[in-house]
Amino acid sequence: MKIATFNVNGITSRLPRLLEWLEKESPDIVCLQELKALDTGFPIVPIRAAGYGAIWHGQRSWNGVAILAKDEEPVEIRRGLPGDPDDTHSRYIEAKVKDIVVGCLYLPNGNPQPGPKFDYKLAWFERLIEHAKGLFKLKQPAVLAGDYNVVPTDFDIYNPKSWRKDALLQPESRDAYQRLLAQGWIDAVRHCHPDEQIYTFWDYFRDHWKRNAGLRIDHLLLNKPLAARLKDANVDRWVRDQPKPSDHAPTWIEISE
Repeated sequence: MKIATFNVNGITSRLPRLLEWLEKESPDIVCLQELKALDTGFPIVPIRAAGYGAIWHGQRSWNGVAILAKDEEPVEIRRGLPGDPDDTHSRYIEAKVKDIVVGCLYLPNGNPQPGPKFDYKLAWFERLIEHAKGLFKLKQPAVLAGDYNVVPTDFDIYNPKSWRKDALLQPESRDAYQRLLAQGWIDAVRHCHPDEQIYTFWDYFRDHWKRNAGLRIDHLLLNKPLAARLKDANVDRWVRDQPKPSDHAPTWIEISE
């Protein structure tokens, strides 16, 4: 079984890339981020035609998350992260697919920092950490997959010097990520490739893709029951090399049934 996360950077404009990837790689569960579309604008008809059921939580012009499941409908558990009833951003959705609890997240970018956007990023992260405690303790398999907008270490970026002031590399962001991992979650990509520089995002500017000047910010975190089934993890880099691509590539895990 293959579980993937993919920041599509606009579901409408990237739909051909998404459908192309679904057909070629046939993932079983997919977490999408940055839909940049209202609920009514989600392209459920072509996605169903591709063989996938879906739930989604959209928002005009930015944010938006979705969970797709091959040959079945995800059973929604919640939409929106608990802890702030006034939060209007569409950044979290959770569902059960088969025996797996799937949390799909799009963590705030936080730039520019310091400032209110960075404060929101850290506050949202704290809410995620609190919610994740319960998910990790589940007896059933659980995954927290998405765009975390955090580069965990300097090993996860091509050149940290030029990004030192970015919210993705700030000590507070990295500390929050490490505190999440400290609950016991397994960072699947790093677990499977402890000594390999693997990237999931390449900026559109300054030939970052051609130079492989990337960052690892898309993560799949597994609780113990799911980590016990982990077989492999990697990135479908070929998607980033297609015409008019997202600046992210799909990141995935393979688990035993």
